[in-house]
Amino acid sequence: MTIGQIANDQPEIGKSVLPGYRSSVAMATAIAAEPRVLLILPCFNEEEMVGDVLDEIDNLALDYDTVVVDDGSSDATYDIARPITKTVRLPHNLGIGGAVQTGIKYAERAGYDFCVQIDGDGQHPPEGVAALLKAYREAPSDIIIGSRYLLNDTFRSTWSRRLGSQLIAATLGWLFHTEPVTDPTSGMRLMNRKAIAFFARRYPQDFPEPISLAWALRKGLTVSETPVEMRPRYTGRSSIYGLKPIAYMLRVLGYIALARIARMR
Repeated sequence: MTIGQIANDQPEIGKSVLPGYRSSVAMATAIAAEPRVLLILPCFNEEEMVGDVLDEIDNLALDYDTVVVDDGSSDATYDIARPITKTVRLPHNLGIGGAVQTGIKYAERAGYDFCVQIDGDGQHPPEGVAALLKAYREAPSDIIIGSRYLLNDTFRSTWSRRLGSQLIAATLGWLFHTEPVTDPTSGMRLMNRKAIAFFARRYPQDFPEPISLAWALRKGLTVSETPVEMRPRYTGRSSIYGLKPIAYMLRVLGYIALARIARMR
């Protein structure tokens, strides 16, 4: 089943169904009053953390909506999230790209002005969303990345991860003639309506964070970043460990080069 089919089939929703497109008059009125922000939490087997993350969002009393996209979890992720917020349950695991695009499609159909992707494993403090919105107000970009490496280098990761991130960033800057970002693999990012409309129709399934930046730059979207704090993973283990970051980096660089070639053609 493709992501398009999932959207058309209207997957199971926790508190509400996917709304249809709002009228242009209603959209204009809403934007004039206050920008509408949707937090997208892609989750796969995050029963240990998703409730805590949602409670943290609730305690901040943020004027944002939240949707949890349960990516075919085999644990109680959906059952925990459903009573708390809007929850979409995918029939089987699509991977992070498919889960994020489901949330982006939801944002487009509901007429949100911004969507912000944050992980359901607790690594992205919800208060960082305010920093992304502040950065947009001060210097608008279609995509604003929350960088873990801009806060006095306080975030520590393995040498292979850091090397891979630096090479990916340098390659994006060189091939697309832009200032390199410090954290191209960050999963915490804000998208405006232009980016939402673009990614609702096409979003990379493999290595979505860096490859989506390549696609966005190829399309002419603007990308910037702002410093945010990130926390260590409390439960589970990343799927990229050991020597896997090196293989990940090589494959990502190949995809980025292909994106550049497609633009030239």
